[in-house]
Amino acid sequence: MTDQPETVTVHSTRVSCDGAAQIRSTGGFAPSALGHPRVYLEIDERGFVDCPYCDKHFVLDANHAH
Repeated sequence: MTDQPETVTVHSTRVSCDGAAQIRSTGGFAPSALGHPRVYLEIDERGFVDCPYCDKHFVLDANHAH
């Protein structure tokens, strides 16, 4: 298991995160109540944004950005 935050490449500057995807990816299903409150994040000119709860790193795919 790694301690580094998950990096997700996205195609939109607006993303949401509830932390539950990391829980589901460990092999079982867990309701989002076990993640964190859903937050909506905006990617700025830097091309990325980090979730303030789980540190998931969202990177904008410049080839498909809209």
